[in-house]
Amino acid sequence: MILRAALALTLSSAGPALAEDLQLAFPLDCTLGQDCHIQQYMDRDPSSAAQDYRCSGLTYDGHKGTDFALPDRAAMAAGVTVRAAAGGVVKGLRDGMQDNAPLSEVRGRECGNGAVIDNGNGWETQYCHLKRGSLRVTDGQKISEGDVIGQVGQSGKAAFPHLHLSLRHNGQPVDPFDPKGSDCTTVPSDTLWQDTPPYRAGGLIAVGFADHVPSYAAIKAGDAGRDTLSPDAPAMVIYGYSYGTQKDDVLRLSLSGPNGVVIEKDVIMDKPQAQSFRAIGKRMSRQWSPGRYTGTVVLLRSGRVIDEKHGSVTVQ
Repeated sequence: MILRAALALTLSSAGPALAEDLQLAFPLDCTLGQDCHIQQYMDRDPSSAAQDYRCSGLTYDGHKGTDFALPDRAAMAAGVTVRAAAGGVVKGLRDGMQDNAPLSEVRGRECGNGAVIDNGNGWETQYCHLKRGSLRVTDGQKISEGDVIGQVGQSGKAAFPHLHLSLRHNGQPVDPFDPKGSDCTTVPSDTLWQDTPPYRAGGLIAVGFADHVPSYAAIKAGDAGRDTLSPDAPAMVIYGYSYGTQKDDVLRLSLSGPNGVVIEKDVIMDKPQAQSFRAIGKRMSRQWSPGRYTGTVVLLRSGRVIDEKHGSVTVQ
């Protein structure tokens, strides 16, 4: 059955949704801030600009859902379960689309593999970009909250592995973080979440180490980082993989070892980026001393810490 696409809907609303009408459970088997993050919120700006429900730019023009992202394609390959955020009846589904396919092959099927669930009382939820062959529901099936729908993938129009979750009431998009459309300068008093995920206007996906500056493709694949380096490694590099950065954000990278600081530097971001990485390193002048090297990456905005991650690599 053809999946009913949400992407063509406008941002107009038939009226404020009431929080007591529906409550959503978290839809993934992951922990926010550890092995997944919210990459994009719903766009609340009706103009050609974009703004999320907290007056920030963690969205893009016309985005009608919430994107829950995995750190890399290795995590996608390992498998992260997508569960029903609310019970209902499956009213449309699609499977079989390739993950990470060229955009020319997904026109008209931007949602990729996924399902639409009729949650009753005019509500429906849509799950997009699921991994090919992972769907575990059938058309017309009655499902309960928490039932397995499939796994996170990168099918359809998706630049990274993630679940796009859309919520609609009487056919109109609803932001579950702020169903009443409050002023974005205030924290919404009501949401449609059983346990509202904390808001983050950007953050760090990973910190990693290598003996050279890795390619962005390797970082997105999950192949870049090393747990050990040899004493004669040509260089020692630390990188920070970030999301939702803004112009003039600072990525503070530092690396220390048995003999003290190896390298540290503040990198200023020159433009907003949905995802990006920055790396610093030092070439070997003589063999690296054996032992544990620790690294820290801090994301700062206007002098305030937005996120911080730590890691280590062993020279042996």
